[in-house]
Amino acid sequence: MLEYQKDKEEIIREFGTSWKGHSEEQAKEARKKYGSNELVELKKKTVVQIFLEQFKDFLVIILIISAIIAAFLGDLESSIVIGVVITMNAILGTVQQKKAEKSLNSLKQLAAPIAKVIRNGETVLLPSKEVVVGDIVMLEAGDYICADGRILDNASMKVNESALTGESISVEKEDITVEKEVPLGDQKNMVFQGSYVTYGRATFLVTRVGMMTEVGKIANLLNNATEKKTPLQKNLDDFGKKLSILILIICAIVFGISMFRGEAVVDAFLFAVALAVAAIPEALSSIVTIVLAFGTQKMAKEHAIVRKLQAVEGLGSVSVICSDKTGTLTQNKMTVMNYYVNNNDYNKDILDNGRLVEKLDNKLILYSVLCNDSTNKGGVEIGDPTEVALCNFAKTFRMDITKTRETYTRVAEIPFDSDRKLMSTVNMISSEKRMITKGAVDVLLDRLNYIETEAGVVNITSADKQRIQLANLQYSEDGLRVLAIAYKTLDNASVSLDDENDLIFLGLIAMMDPPREESKEAVRKCIEAGIRPIMITGDHKITAAAIAKEIGILTEGTIAVEGSAIDELDDEELKTFVEQVSVYARVSPEHKIRIVKAWQDKGNVVAMTGDGVNDAPALKQADVGVAMGITGTEVSKDAAAMVLTDDNFATIVKAVENGRNVYLNIKKAIKFLLSGNMAAIWAVMYASIMALPVPFAPVHLLFINLLTDSLPAIALGLDPHTDLVMKDKPRRANESILTKNFLIDILEEGFVIACMTMTAYYFGYQVDAATASTMAFATLCLSRLVHGFNCKSDRAILFSKRIVDNKFLWGAFGLGFLLINGVLLIPGLASVFKVTALTVTQLLLIYGLSLVNLFIIQLIKWIKN
Repeated sequence: MLEYQKDKEEIIREFGTSWKGHSEEQAKEARKKYGSNELVELKKKTVVQIFLEQFKDFLVIILIISAIIAAFLGDLESSIVIGVVITMNAILGTVQQKKAEKSLNSLKQLAAPIAKVIRNGETVLLPSKEVVVGDIVMLEAGDYICADGRILDNASMKVNESALTGESISVEKEDITVEKEVPLGDQKNMVFQGSYVTYGRATFLVTRVGMMTEVGKIANLLNNATEKKTPLQKNLDDFGKKLSILILIICAIVFGISMFRGEAVVDAFLFAVALAVAAIPEALSSIVTIVLAFGTQKMAKEHAIVRKLQAVEGLGSVSVICSDKTGTLTQNKMTVMNYYVNNNDYNKDILDNGRLVEKLDNKLILYSVLCNDSTNKGGVEIGDPTEVALCNFAKTFRMDITKTRETYTRVAEIPFDSDRKLMSTVNMISSEKRMITKGAVDVLLDRLNYIETEAGVVNITSADKQRIQLANLQYSEDGLRVLAIAYKTLDNASVSLDDENDLIFLGLIAMMDPPREESKEAVRKCIEAGIRPIMITGDHKITAAAIAKEIGILTEGTIAVEGSAIDELDDEELKTFVEQVSVYARVSPEHKIRIVKAWQDKGNVVAMTGDGVNDAPALKQADVGVAMGITGTEVSKDAAAMVLTDDNFATIVKAVENGRNVYLNIKKAIKFLLSGNMAAIWAVMYASIMALPVPFAPVHLLFINLLTDSLPAIALGLDPHTDLVMKDKPRRANESILTKNFLIDILEEGFVIACMTMTAYYFGYQVDAATASTMAFATLCLSRLVHGFNCKSDRAILFSKRIVDNKFLWGAFGLGFLLINGVLLIPGLASVFKVTALTVTQLLLIYGLSLVNLFIIQLIKWIKN
């Protein structure tokens, strides 16, 4: 038998305690036997592990091998350059990842909640981590529940369990024995860690602590949910391997040609290594990291803290967002939307437009505040969410709640209980004892004999009741929770349950947890961007469907279902089923993981948003998990790739836009690097085939690689963002960076630069081989700097403001221009970089040929488009 199936005395005996609670000695023994009341934090990677992981990339491995071989052959210069570049990349990646973790840690609460525990018959306050199995804990409205346990005494307690179940409505607790085995949501005599009391009070016996609690079970689920690589990671891994193999083949061909022409083996090999270093974009890894890092900083300013760099790009690839409802799409705060009085319905829109409160309206609002136990202490709202909503509604009409309750003193009450579904208070109003009753419409309707209208109090008719029932039905279909309010005047001094009859009907108040104001626009943008928004919630189907329809998630042709429908389907059937479902209600953590996996198996990149502990496993399973920073539990934050500091769904849409722009900029940087490297390969291959002296010395290729590649590529990665990216559909998860058109552009643009480079080479070759090499080297350097402007767009932008809107690119161009001219013009550097002195005419020719690249490539883009 489980804890909730045993009676109170049996459960007390089982855990070796008494109604007076543990002694200190018993508490120590219980801690030894069952452990501490703390969740075991998942082991994090050390700095050394993170640093070493930066060297896993295939391109980096090839470069390390090249550096070792070069050092063995005596070319320490090349080895040092390669070593410095890849080490800087690794340090940068490590620092950024630790920085993101530090940002997340700043969100964590520093103090643990306090629990009221009975020890040795006395009530003591203890940090929740010191609570042990067998302790008896006292609860009242506003308290967080520190552990799982069995209720011993209950006084109308209601508990918000949304962190575990996702349902925003508080659960009414009882101290009865549940005979049958039931799911967590129906264990009415149990309380669970992570939930909190909204109404009433109770005592409970702690039966589970730490990792044994329901929260602990979900934390364990996280270990079985695998983290996914983003599309960019997968693409770069695949691209790096293919590119490295291709470049190694080209280098082998060049080495073979050099050997065939009778060059020394060492010289031929060193040149092949230099060509490999020049052709392999080892700066790509660091550039991607830098661009992603800048993306995280931009997103942090826009209320999104990124824990994992790749989440920035991953969000840009998202095609499905599975979102929790409570607190994510909604405000997580019950709010009055409509009320019914004098046989008329008034909605929130009319109220917001300044409708004057009439006599009966005033009375309905006044009585809803008097028959109400919620409070506001120091700005903190305490009490059942529905009662808090009633008080907040009254405040919109400038009612002072405290003063009102002091004016109309409460002299008696009958607390709410789940059997009657009613609550009554007796207040002194106009020197009369007025009993006010509120509760469920169907229960109160049978107790009504009168109705108050603008004509006064009259006998209630069947037509009146039908109108009330129709209003209640309409509210319920709209997903609203409805309370009826009635009253009567008492003659007797005391009040009893029998007095809750022969009542005068006053009105209905309908409320819901409303959508965030920005949710509707955010959902519209998602759909426009080709992203499918899905609502997954533990709430009721009717309520979830109403919210989803209002904000645009539940559209024509899609349906809302309960989680039980998923249990009947196998994984293959579920993959077909998810296409037609936009809303899932009453779901478990296991359901959420299956839904995410089903979309992933269909080739989608899935983001999962949530704030509860129950969301954590799915957050980790998703390609990009997004947790809420304010209402989110620590378990959900630790499982997520990104944390929203404002709990705003619209921030996710902005993050998607940032992610798409980041990916677009990374593609610009890749095109710049590969087309420039392709130019060097074209030039070397041509010279080798034509039996010409090599156009570049190894130091030339290293100079180009180290100084004129990285800065323009980083600058392109920081190109200004555009909102036009949200007009495009998400790219397919398996779509490679190297699409057919992208490869053609790289080959074409590299060929144009190579032509200008070899043209300069031939002009220099008329003098000697050294001049030819110098002019080819300088032209390739400057051409690649100019080419940065070509890579800003797939369209011609020569005569538009796009050509000048990136200050970083102009800065990179200016610095690169100064460096290459310094090498050419400063005598002391000539021998170091193996260049020869050039005439003014030769310099002007280099400048002209470099600039011609810009016009030719811009013309090609214009013709294509």
